[in-house]
Amino acid sequence: MNGNGKDLSSERQALQAVETHHADMLRHLNGLVGLLTETVEAGDAGAAQAAQATLLDWCDKELVPHALAEEGPLYSGPHGMPEAKLLVDGMLAEHQVIVGLIEELRTADGVAAAVAAGAIQRIFALHLDKENRLLMPFVIQSPALSLAHAVEGLHELVGEGAAHHHKH
Repeated sequence: MNGNGKDLSSERQALQAVETHHADMLRHLNGLVGLLTETVEAGDAGAAQAAQATLLDWCDKELVPHALAEEGPLYSGPHGMPEAKLLVDGMLAEHQVIVGLIEELRTADGVAAAVAAGAIQRIFALHLDKENRLLMPFVIQSPALSLAHAVEGLHELVGEGAAHHHKH
């Protein structure tokens, strides 16, 4: 424990759990987008539709719930602080762009679907990088905030495995 009552090892564990989950999500997304792009390039409409359906399913079950879960405890603390308000506003705007692109992907096909999928992939990667390098370190450094508390029990943010160990 340090002077502000935060357990730094819990903070570091929480950061590692979220970063690991982010890496897993991005790896999975990259694979799904890659498959869609390959099938579109190959001109295999049936395989492309199947790849697109799999990608949409993953976006609906994993990506969007992850974004919505972040908008709760992870974003609300920093959003209330002048030093981080603009960063969080920008990150909330990125969520809206990602959700819009998912809706675009839903009705697109062929090259347009591959383009929308590629945009989701790039923006999500940029978004996760901001979270890892800017937002979460800010939370850890802020005496009034706790990353461990913000993500506790939220498997959408820390992955299935980690959500269960952090209960006190």
